[in-house]
Amino acid sequence: MPKFQNSPRINLILQLLLLFILQSTHPVSAIRKDVSLQQKHYCQTTVQGRFFLTDDNGHVCDAFSLDPLSHCCPEKGDQFSCHGCNLVSQCCNSYEFCVSCCLNPVMTSIELALKVKIAKPVTAGTYGSVFDFCAGRCRHNSESVVHENAYISNFHHCFSIQSNSSGSSSTQLEARLAGINIIIGRQGESCDSACKSEGQSCVPNKLALLNQCDVIQKYMSCKGACLSSIGADQPAEVVDDAPKHLNPGACLYTRTQSVLSCDGSHTHTKRLCPCA
Repeated sequence: MPKFQNSPRINLILQLLLLFILQSTHPVSAIRKDVSLQQKHYCQTTVQGRFFLTDDNGHVCDAFSLDPLSHCCPEKGDQFSCHGCNLVSQCCNSYEFCVSCCLNPVMTSIELALKVKIAKPVTAGTYGSVFDFCAGRCRHNSESVVHENAYISNFHHCFSIQSNSSGSSSTQLEARLAGINIIIGRQGESCDSACKSEGQSCVPNKLALLNQCDVIQKYMSCKGACLSSIGADQPAEVVDDAPKHLNPGACLYTRTQSVLSCDGSHTHTKRLCPCA
């Protein structure tokens, strides 16, 4: 079997082959990461309002200032602007600035926001992003209106998340009861009647806010403790001269909030009523 000679010709061929391989692989490794090849961020925005809109970066601008490619507002001015907002109640007088303020990580916990259900039913889903939460939360809700057709105040775009901590929940409760006149009715009187005697009307969607022992105890003496009960007259306080089996002096709340009603009453209780 013949043996190959290590001739200059063979060495030349091998060198040329190696050079060809290096040249063919060089352009691939030398591709420049040009800006145009990088992934560009496209903003989500609120539906255009009368004057402004807000992008998911927390900037507010008008439609003419919006970048036509990225759909983002110019990165100038205040980010996460809370213009026209009450930082205690976390309510604003405009939708766009409510969303902008809400997007501030200092104002809204991302972890909590993504756990909030979009609607009340247990089967309702949660928000997919903080922007979705803020855009949805800042819209009008039933707590913003009285008599179904009037706002409680100009600050009716709110984004607060209910908290279990006593300090923050107390502040939020006061904010949610802004514009509401809390009245103690007479014995056996319904909230409809109690509010009417003050020239106002009962606000049914605020009864649930009053249906808590710590709230009831702020307005009533509750000498006989605060007890869970069932009745359309709650929240209420049992009058002192009531029969002993009714727990005279006790305050009552219900765990079945669906029974709360403005027209409920009981012969031996005085109701705590939200009027406006």
